[in-house]
Amino acid sequence: MVEQSKNKLWDEKTAKHFEKELQKLQRMNPQVAEYGIQRNYLELMLELPWNQFSTDVFDLKKAQKILDRDHFGLADVKKRIIEHLAVLKLRNDMKSPILCLYGPPGVGKTSLGRSIAEALGRSYVRMSLGGLRDEAEIRGHRKTYIGAMPGRIVQNMKKAETSNPVFVLDEIDKLSQGFQGDPSSALLEVLDPEQNNAFYDNFLELGYDLSRVLFVATANNLSNIQPALLDRMELIPVSGYTQEEKVQIAKKHLLPKQLKEHGLKSADLKVSASSLQKIIGGYTRESGVRQLEKQIAKVVRHAAKSIAMEESYELNPDPQTIESILGVPRMERDRYENNDIAGVVTGLAWTSVGGDILFIESILSPGKGALNITGNLGKVMKESATIALEYIKAHADQWNIPQEVFDKYNIHIHVPEGATPKDGPSAGITMLTSLVSLFTQRKVKAKLAMTGEITLRGRVLPVGGIKEKILAAKRADIKEIILCVDNKKDIAEIEPEYIKGLTFHYVREMSEVLDIAVTTQKVKNSKKIV
Repeated sequence: MVEQSKNKLWDEKTAKHFEKELQKLQRMNPQVAEYGIQRNYLELMLELPWNQFSTDVFDLKKAQKILDRDHFGLADVKKRIIEHLAVLKLRNDMKSPILCLYGPPGVGKTSLGRSIAEALGRSYVRMSLGGLRDEAEIRGHRKTYIGAMPGRIVQNMKKAETSNPVFVLDEIDKLSQGFQGDPSSALLEVLDPEQNNAFYDNFLELGYDLSRVLFVATANNLSNIQPALLDRMELIPVSGYTQEEKVQIAKKHLLPKQLKEHGLKSADLKVSASSLQKIIGGYTRESGVRQLEKQIAKVVRHAAKSIAMEESYELNPDPQTIESILGVPRMERDRYENNDIAGVVTGLAWTSVGGDILFIESILSPGKGALNITGNLGKVMKESATIALEYIKAHADQWNIPQEVFDKYNIHIHVPEGATPKDGPSAGITMLTSLVSLFTQRKVKAKLAMTGEITLRGRVLPVGGIKEKILAAKRADIKEIILCVDNKKDIAEIEPEYIKGLTFHYVREMSEVLDIAVTTQKVKNSKKIV
């Protein structure tokens, strides 16, 4: 141990501490329990990298090639990563940034961390935080406890063997708080550039320098992360893939990978773009590509079985053959229906697996003006319905709606797929349009969808998830979309080929929405309201 300690690059304070602890070991009786703990402690000090840095490779063109090789699309994410690497190149002494890649499952957040490590020529370590509820998992246990161990931060640094690895903190939003303490609060010291040059581990009893570590956290839902922790990280959104991007990912990455894993050559199976679209549309419902990879694996296994049993099979399976291999499609995408019913309007929704369209339905029934809302809606969505109705009551004369309607009828608003919880303010303009169509018995413009929040003043406010919503509208054969004017910047970030054939109407006021959406034509079988 003495010989090994001579080669360590630790500072004077750490060297003195090691010498003191070594002398304590020499005075101990080898038979006592503390002897083993003390020996483990000294071995840990020797195995940890103290100021041992790998040489960074700041070849940004090579880094771009590695990111492009491992991940299709994600242009904005790659640009942000390259910018961070460029700053590290120009200021070699700079403390490493703490990045947080957030987005839906299966879009490549964790593998981006591995690509960053390869691009920089650094070692790579990953620590899964899912379900972690004990603070000691981060900070370690004091040596006085039987079976004491260092925390997982220090253990992973030992595994990395350098003081500047790329350290991925996976699923940082899945940390849970237990009676043993709050691990997310323990991470505050790890992820604070002003403090992490002397991270204190209870077992190590020394300040360990983490300032040169490049931390990359991943998360699905930012709302589950403690605000103080969120404030310390540079947030980089990783959005889901479009259907067109998934086809390219399947062709260039997933199919070759599965063929190799199943012992087949590229000549043994070809899957066309139309067949891949069948798999994506009929058998997966996700923003990422995990389920898609599993379904491709099933198709590859079918081919492998046929080759092994010397049976004939389709070398280039068409969509019908895909259905015979994978079974009846389990996913049915909503399509635009028609505008023949008063009070039915197409809205746009964002979910954790991407965008979707939803229908807002409303009817009148004899009563005393009660508002009933169904469809498993959250508090915010119910409030949007109340705002929409109150706005119509206040401006009924603009659409020639008699005031007595609100006293003679009950109003019922329903959003289909009642088993699915729904919430958020973005259905506000859809609900208001639905009610105006219902009261006036007029048609809503064909193949039109909308999304936006409303206020009692009749203002339209911007909403999120625009990219996913627009792509869902395109898949559903929608031709026109109404958005808040403040969402115009979100459209500029979408690739032009993905929104070809769509017309956008940007509005500020609710009156503009109704002018565009509600036609002068009555619906078939229109009812006389009063």
